[in-house]
Amino acid sequence: MKIAIAGSSGFIGQHLTQYFLERKYSLILISRKKLTSTNPLIRHATWSELKNDIKVMTGTDVIVNLAGESINQRWTDEAKERILNSRLDAVAQIANIIERMEQKPSVVINASGVSIYGTSERGSFVEHSDPNVVDFLSGVVEKWEAAMDEIRNTRIVKLRLGIVLGLDGGAFPKLLTPYKLGIGGRVGSGKQIISWIHIDDLCRLIDFCIENEDIIEQINATSPQAVTNDEMGKAIAKALRTRHWFPVPAFMMKLMFGEMSVLLLKGQRAIPLLAIDYDFSYLYPTIDMACANLLRKQS
Repeated sequence: MKIAIAGSSGFIGQHLTQYFLERKYSLILISRKKLTSTNPLIRHATWSELKNDIKVMTGTDVIVNLAGESINQRWTDEAKERILNSRLDAVAQIANIIERMEQKPSVVINASGVSIYGTSERGSFVEHSDPNVVDFLSGVVEKWEAAMDEIRNTRIVKLRLGIVLGLDGGAFPKLLTPYKLGIGGRVGSGKQIISWIHIDDLCRLIDFCIENEDIIEQINATSPQAVTNDEMGKAIAKALRTRHWFPVPAFMMKLMFGEMSVLLLKGQRAIPLLAIDYDFSYLYPTIDMACANLLRKQS
């Protein structure tokens, strides 16, 4: 198996790279800057190099595109532009690369987000639910997925990510900080729904999508049991053997994070119907199991 990963230096990309290396897959890691590796299974390529020469992509079976500016920053007008354009540019370059490849990859797995469903405390969303643009992030994801439709002559999987739980990146370490300080508690109402997935299950699900040729279009990359913010906080407190007691009001989140506070104060219940239908086996289907695994050495 020969797999190209764009965005391999990010949180998910680093875990996915290690996952594939453990399975002895040959990797091409695509990035903006020229990197090197002593691992014989890894070759590096830059976006600028691939604009001129795609020889390194010969024989590539799979492309996984995780590239895009982090959303974990204050959403100034400039940041919003970077967040959107970085995603659209990466997808456009993937489409161009595939167009020039004589032998096309069998599948392109492109990151997306459950934000495309909008926000709701009561509704549940599956893969065929309609998009609902209600804010900046849902608009970004809708445009992002529309750009993916320009990738031709290969199977496309739109990987609609929930909150990915890991200790070395993403939102989870930020959620842990108040609990480690002994002041953890619900954020805002605590009723907002968090659709999440353990980083190990995400890597396995990506591999599962590669192997299952019937999986096309979008898939919700979430656990089967979404939780409220309050329930996640209680699971964190339980795993860390500390208290869940100090509520943080919504206005404080808005003051601290601005428009980005929607990530903490709003949510949606995204059900991974496709993964369930295809009998994907989760290692960590519940939030208690995920927190216990990630935090067992920190309690």
